[in-house]
Amino acid sequence: MDFKPLITLLAIVNPLAIVPFFIHYTQGFSRAQRQRTILVSALTAFIVIAISALLGLQILEFFGISLASFQVGGGLLLLTSALSMLNAQPAEARANADEVHDAEAKAAVGASIAVVPLTIPLLTGPATMSTVVIYAEKAKTMFQLGTLVGYGVVIALATALCFSLATPIARVLGKTGINVMTRLMGLILAALAVEVMTDGLHKLFPVLARGV
Repeated sequence: MDFKPLITLLAIVNPLAIVPFFIHYTQGFSRAQRQRTILVSALTAFIVIAISALLGLQILEFFGISLASFQVGGGLLLLTSALSMLNAQPAEARANADEVHDAEAKAAVGASIAVVPLTIPLLTGPATMSTVVIYAEKAKTMFQLGTLVGYGVVIALATALCFSLATPIARVLGKTGINVMTRLMGLILAALAVEVMTDGLHKLFPVLARGV
C-alpha cells in the first residue's frame, strides 16, 4: 500500500498548525459548541478530499485541462505552500480580514465557523484539492481510489484529535513547538512538490525524461 498520498496530505493539512486558529475562533464557545465545531470541521475536511478524489478528474476533463499541466500547476502551488510552512505559516492561504471579521461575528452569535475559515481555506484549500486530484489519477483500481478516499477519513480523525486536544497541545508545544513542526512538514512537502512537478514536466516534455 502506498502511504505517500497520506503523508503529503498530512503535511499540507497539518492540523497542529491550525490549533491556534481553532482556539482563537472558539473563544467563548460552550463545550457543546466546541464539540460541534470539531465534528463539522472534521466532516467537511473529509468531504472536500472525497469529492476531489471522486470528481476532480471529471472536472479537469470538463474544462479541457490536461493532467500534466495540472501536475505542474499543482506542484507549484504545493511548493508555494511549502515555502509558507518553512516560514511557520499554515500551508493553505490564511483567511483575509473580512473572513476573520465574519468568523468572529458568527462566533458572537453562537454560529459555527467550522466550515469557513477553519476548514476552508485553512485546513483544506486549493493545495489539498490539487494534491488529491493528482493522486486520484495515479489510482489504477477502485481499491486504490477507495484507499485515497479512506485517507480522507484519517485526515478527518487527525483534525478532530488535534482540535479536541487544542488547549493541552498549545500549552505543551507552545508557539515555538508548533512552528518547528510546521517547518518540518514544510520541508517534506517541498520535496514532494518537486517530485510532482518533475512527473508533470516529463509528461509535457518527454525529451526531458529521455535526458535523465
